[in-house]
Amino acid sequence: MPVPNPSSQIPPHSRDFATVLELLKPGMRALDAVLREQVAHFEPEVRDLALYCLESTGKRLRPLLVFFAGWSGGSEPAPLLVRAAAVVEMTHLATLVHDDIMDHAALRRGRATVSAKDGPDVAVLLGDALFAQAMWLSTQFPTTEVCSSVAVATRQVCTGEIVQTLGGPVAAPSRERYRRIIDLKTAELFHVSCRLGARLGGGAADFVEAAGRFGRRLGIAYQIYDDLTDFVGTAEGAGKTLGTDWASGKMTLPVLCLLERSEPAEAERLLALLRGGAETAGAALTARMRAAGVFQAVGREAHAEIAAARAELTPWAAVPATAMLGELAAYLEGQLDRLLAAS
Repeated sequence: MPVPNPSSQIPPHSRDFATVLELLKPGMRALDAVLREQVAHFEPEVRDLALYCLESTGKRLRPLLVFFAGWSGGSEPAPLLVRAAAVVEMTHLATLVHDDIMDHAALRRGRATVSAKDGPDVAVLLGDALFAQAMWLSTQFPTTEVCSSVAVATRQVCTGEIVQTLGGPVAAPSRERYRRIIDLKTAELFHVSCRLGARLGGGAADFVEAAGRFGRRLGIAYQIYDDLTDFVGTAEGAGKTLGTDWASGKMTLPVLCLLERSEPAEAERLLALLRGGAETAGAALTARMRAAGVFQAVGREAHAEIAAARAELTPWAAVPATAMLGELAAYLEGQLDRLLAAS
């Protein structure tokens, strides 16, 4: 159904995200169609597995960033934006398939993970196949910019996971290392999604770069929020297995904040608890974090990143895409506040 025209009908940062998403229904329908079309490119033996991943409906933040950054107020999305959204979503799905193997996760987006359902050997190869198809789709553009940008982002995402895995549970607590890991494994694809959306939407060169910086900051904020859910969220609410971060000894921001607020002897005891991976460790760490005010401190850092993301687009307030990206920032703020209120 055609939707009313421009973004001027949406008050800036209204937080009525359902109204905003209504404007994107044509784009999301078109995205679903393009993703389904990709299944036919896989060999017959793999198509059901590919469909299982591609039909999964998560938050789709990266396609939203493509559409928002390229927004011009029309009721139908440009075909190039739809295909770019499909490329980044397929790339993201491939990373999730691989992440679930490493995290031994049983649940993703409310369903069994491929690793849990079909085994890690199948999952690692399916993730590779999804990456390959995303790269092929990225070549179907008039220029090589989409392909080169997504290829670099894919390499960066993998690098972030490698850095995190090589350190393992024995890695020394380090904010710098944490920031580098989440910049690589999460913020990079947010950056590329915004940058490509702005570029393919016809944005000015300076706005394209600003949109990319916005995406990177928002990606940092989102990963902080996601790390927080590992301690205060629920599997039902998150739609995925929680507790995998602390169970594998990852030094996420909640852990780092707790260590910073503990006396040296207590910090060593907490590190040993985290690295031991005992089933009771999650509850013990969560209780200690709550008592030390860690959740609110982490929330403030995530809010600061969202504010920094918005500041990147301040000179571009008159651009329709800026209002739409601001709505996504407001949505993440709302999700963060709800999580903190429940903590």
